Amino acid sequence: MPVFNVTGDVDPFLHVALRQGEKIYCESDAMVMMESALDLRGRMTGGIGSAIMRRLANGESFFQQHIEAVRGNGDCLLSPVLPGAVRVLDVGQCQYLLNDGAFVAATDGTEMKMRTQNIGNALFAQSGGFFVMETSGAGQVVVSGFGSMFELDVEPGKDIVIDNAHVVCWNSTLQYEISVTTGGGAGGGGGIGGFLGNIVNSATSGEGIVLKFSGKGKVFICSRNRDAFLKWTMTGKPG
Repeated sequence: MPVFNVTGDVDPFLHVALRQGEKIYCESDAMVMMESALDLRGRMTGGIGSAIMRRLANGESFFQQHIEAVRGNGDCLLSPVLPGAVRVLDVGQCQYLLNDGAFVAATDGTEMKMRTQNIGNALFAQSGGFFVMETSGAGQVVVSGFGSMFELDVEPGKDIVIDNAHVVCWNSTLQYEISVTTGGGAGGGGGIGGFLGNIVNSATSGEGIVLKFSGKGKVFICSRNRDAFLKWTMTGKPG
């Protein structure tokens, strides 16, 4: 199996070592350098239907880069689009759901499939609307987060609420709910109840979409909010 190694502390590279005949696939434009024994091709992984679904679900590129060791062993360097941490995840016994823009690369034995979300999650999520990307198969998947990355353990009876913009990925066994407020009652928003109260509370608290995780599993989070940073670069004001 190809060997993934994260190299460097600040804005690291993903170093990939492939033996002849091995191959990986990665997000478009992720390849920085590769040795001459390797070939790179742009392909629609899983066919046109899967490519369209990935584009709609997570904003991933229609074509992905496929790198194969054709003429012998070889190495390559990959890099995510946004600056930040890179993490290699083992998939097989554990599978993961990925937030927008988290996917970097994967070994050939894995696949990215679409999971349908319930209507409530789809309406409020920034993680693909009615669909969210889920790993399948066995091997390794590489994800990135804007800024540094931290691993959280969710335990039964100890639910965790996280701003959606800081979520990178999570175990598929976890239950999750998406909301526009961190408040627990209808009193948010100055006494306005229900859906409108949630929106008002979200706006006044400075929180956006949040995800509440329950069950048992891991959640990977990043330190920076991509959307807030983009707004700051354009306006000079925090998001």
